[in-house]
Amino acid sequence: MTLTTMAERAPRWPGLAWLKSAGLKRETREPPLLRLGERDLPIAIRRLGRARRLTLRITRNGHLHLTIPDWVAESEALAFARARAGWVATQLASLAPATALGPGSAIPYRGETLRLVWEASAPRRVRLAPGGLHLGGPIDALEARVRRWLEAEARRLCLADLAEYAQRAGLAPPPLALSRAQRRWGSCSAKGAIRINWRLVMAPDAVRRSVVAHEVAHLRHFDHSPRFHATLAAIFEGDLAAADRWLKHEGRGLYALFC
Repeated sequence: MTLTTMAERAPRWPGLAWLKSAGLKRETREPPLLRLGERDLPIAIRRLGRARRLTLRITRNGHLHLTIPDWVAESEALAFARARAGWVATQLASLAPATALGPGSAIPYRGETLRLVWEASAPRRVRLAPGGLHLGGPIDALEARVRRWLEAEARRLCLADLAEYAQRAGLAPPPLALSRAQRRWGSCSAKGAIRINWRLVMAPDAVRRSVVAHEVAHLRHFDHSPRFHATLAAIFEGDLAAADRWLKHEGRGLYALFC
């Protein structure tokens, strides 16, 4: 008698192509909701093995992100999020409203306010001149070109900051990348690569430079130990507490443009 194993009898799974050819769709799960008055806000859930605690965050666009450690049940995590509905409502109310960009708009740049001066017949290239930022060309591409100019300025300034603080710390300048993060101003990887949020080009110079100095100090001490803070105080020339206060109170305003 010949025995037939399950592996021999079981048909091979044809993959997702079979679903498409049959006109079928995978069942998608609706995200859980947080009720705020008459609004239902979807909660994007992410399980993270290295997470040590529950974290609820709100993006600039008002989206909720809930990070869950592997050992926490989803029902407990949702109860955690819903218990903070009042905090969510307060944070949403404090978000700076999105501002459309057009001729005459105010553009923050290095802590100052520039006016956007547009003339259809002027050169397309953005240039800094007395009276503000000047450019021409199609008006429908205005915002994209101004953003690219600001990002280029952010890279230029941050590269100079990075070289200066690395020298003060006795280090070679590390690689730099600009970030478009919604909640972090800067980061330093274990491999020594530094990322700086491009929107800091709109903040005062001392604020931007404090973030760059902070990340350079992490190249010496990859923690927030007393040695780290001593290094940061030694290489940064300004008032760290004042820079931190500015970011805490004014930082959200840097997201009002270019959403």
